[in-house]
Amino acid sequence: MAHPIWPLFDLRVSTPLLELRYIDDELATELARLAARGVHPPQFMPFSIPWTDAPAGELERNSMQYYWRSRADTSTTAWAIPLATIVDGRVVGTTSLMANDFPTLRQFETGSWLGLEHQGRGIGKEMRVATLHLGFLGFGAQWATTAAWDDNQPSLGVTNALGYEVQGRRRAKRRDGIGNMIGFEMTRAHFLERLRRDDIHAHGVESCLTLLGLDGND
Repeated sequence: MAHPIWPLFDLRVSTPLLELRYIDDELATELARLAARGVHPPQFMPFSIPWTDAPAGELERNSMQYYWRSRADTSTTAWAIPLATIVDGRVVGTTSLMANDFPTLRQFETGSWLGLEHQGRGIGKEMRVATLHLGFLGFGAQWATTAAWDDNQPSLGVTNALGYEVQGRRRAKRRDGIGNMIGFEMTRAHFLERLRRDDIHAHGVESCLTLLGLDGND
């Protein structure tokens, strides 16, 4: 049965390998515990905001607050849609679509992470394609962007394999130092010509469109 108030709770994307589901409190709890078990080696920081440096207990609470905040801050002019990645019934990580003024700009950004125990299995690439499917085919985007530190080889490997174009480099604070961030962009035409697949399906999209400032004709 569809959720009577918050249609995003019914949003999901399925592929032969995995399923993406909008994060409710139960999935948020599983993701918080997964993050506490490790997302990356301690000497390496793949994120712009070093949220994984928080001590045990605080990290899990911060994670829950982030998912609650994402819901509370959703509007037609700015939104973040976090999705749990589920493989064989297990929560293995998360991916997100983020946008500002999407009805006008038709552009979204992606970000993701996998628990350490689930890395190196091709899940990252599959969930990125599923996320792009939702943004381009579900929401009608024209552009997708992403970014990664210049030494984040797993993320860069997925991005390069999917054919993003480099849009620029910038210096940014990284923990207590400085790092180099590379920005990437993908066009709708590239996705449709090179990455679109018939075995990926989005569900519950139409009922979410008004909430995101869109309608069925967009």
